[in-house]
Amino acid sequence: MSYPPRLGHLMTRAVIAARLRPTYAESHEIDEEEAQSRLERALTGQLWELLLHATWDALNDKKRKVDENAVLEKIAGTLKDRPLRPGRKAMLNPAFSAFLVVIDLEAGTASDAARKVLESPQGEAMKREGIAHAGRFLANELVK
Repeated sequence: MSYPPRLGHLMTRAVIAARLRPTYAESHEIDEEEAQSRLERALTGQLWELLLHATWDALNDKKRKVDENAVLEKIAGTLKDRPLRPGRKAMLNPAFSAFLVVIDLEAGTASDAARKVLESPQGEAMKREGIAHAGRFLANELVK
């Protein structure tokens, strides 16, 4: 399912980076400023679009039809006062860990070994699962 254009206006690269920053900083044992820099660098490519799709899919993963405008208004309300507020720390599991490696790849900080692992068929599956998991995390962050 394609996401509405307004979602990209609400969930900017900076907003997504801020929501992921605490988890990324803690998992890599780096300061939050460096984490923000790496996340923003990673989100300049296709990863931002993939996260928008995954988040929209997670927001619509309900048994009943979701009112698109109501969901977007709820996200706008959440982001209204402090759009760059850091997110909560995500529970790490294999899928989210794979997503963190994807961030490293996109930011240019991953090793060649990590790149090769994610290029394998199993790595591709973990990459897709990790992005979907990150989308669910961001959906929960944005419609509190």
